Amino acid sequence: MLRKAPIIICFPADTQEKIARMALETSESEIVDVDAYMHAMGERARGASRVLARATTAQKNRALLAMASALDEARDALDTANRRDLEAGRDNGLAESLLDRLALTPARIDTMIEGLRQVAALSDPVGEIRDMRYLPSGLQVGKMRVALGVVGIVYESRPNVTVDAASLCLKSGNATILRGGSEAIHSNRAIADCIRQGLKAAELDEACVQVVATTDRAAVGALIAMPEFVDVIVPRGGKGLIERISRDARVPVIKHLDGICHVYVDQAADPAKAVAIADNAKTQRYSPCNAMETLLVHAEAAPFVLPELADIYRRKGVEMRACERTRAWVADAIAVTEEDWHSEYLAPIVAIRVVDTLEDAITHINTYGSHHTDAIVTENLTDARRFLTEVDSSSVMVNASTRFADGFEYGLGAEIGISTDKLHARGPVGLEGLTSEKYIVYGDGHVRS
Repeated sequence: MLRKAPIIICFPADTQEKIARMALETSESEIVDVDAYMHAMGERARGASRVLARATTAQKNRALLAMASALDEARDALDTANRRDLEAGRDNGLAESLLDRLALTPARIDTMIEGLRQVAALSDPVGEIRDMRYLPSGLQVGKMRVALGVVGIVYESRPNVTVDAASLCLKSGNATILRGGSEAIHSNRAIADCIRQGLKAAELDEACVQVVATTDRAAVGALIAMPEFVDVIVPRGGKGLIERISRDARVPVIKHLDGICHVYVDQAADPAKAVAIADNAKTQRYSPCNAMETLLVHAEAAPFVLPELADIYRRKGVEMRACERTRAWVADAIAVTEEDWHSEYLAPIVAIRVVDTLEDAITHINTYGSHHTDAIVTENLTDARRFLTEVDSSSVMVNASTRFADGFEYGLGAEIGISTDKLHARGPVGLEGLTSEKYIVYGDGHVRS
């Protein structure tokens, strides 16, 4: 059931002012009415979005670079906060894949800092005008790129999402409300302090980026049911979270449910490339949504690829679940089940199938895949082009690991998420995906007869 929007307007003026400050100043222990707290946060975000729409590119970049400097100076504080979250996660039996996502290693802090600097260096999409043209009437018509307004982000485990979301929303002129998972609460608060320092340094309203202080799940229900304040929701987390938000949200959602990614080794593949790509796509990291879950190998390539690749997987402790034809080359593989083709493992497990044709591979991917990221390894340009054309996924690759399906790797600076929908945004969502276009019209006293 959706939670009803709270009625705040009945409060006296002085009480409303106190509630308005609640979004920035209240600690979790002080939040009694979650609906009122979220309403106040939404109200502040809407106001901040109107101010942010007028912010200059230089001002936004100054905030981003100040955030990067604040993160760099706060490494010890970030480490301390993250250790608290990791210890609590282990005590609560958090899965290893989630603990991996939760960890703020020095390298990941470096990546967050670099991401902020990259976003600052990117062109500002807001205000771009294109396709201006004169009509027979004498009117001049074109399109201007504008911010969406207020973006709500609901995410689990990964505290680096706090920085990615804040940077992209800020640069694209959007105010944002960030609701991280309870397992990362201390890390997110530490990062939020750095974000506030950056906003203050650029003389921007702190409400441009707000981090929800409560871990009460009712906050999510309130956030996704405030169309008067929130223009779009981006959920990042497990399938259950995304399904719930997609079902209950009263505002548009940018999402993907699964990351069932495939690598197909074509009969015209270079065996060395095939082994390297299939290894990297599976084992570089197990928990990301762009890790390979199913390997498809053409029957003619199997003897040149599967034995070597199986040795690598064994050494790295990857469990292989294979079809009967694959087990002729990988005798110790476990028999695959129908469920395996539908599974996003996020773990050292891989499903393997031998196919007879490129068409068989494409059919398998379009049947069992999640439209996220799929790759072909081949030296045949015709096969590559057919794969690119017929595989219905948000990212389709030739001779590259699926692990590259990421906003940072795509040169977006960072990503707000990955969308497998086909409207508005598809694939890694960066600055442009957080904007839309409106028509602009110039006239000179024109009236319609």
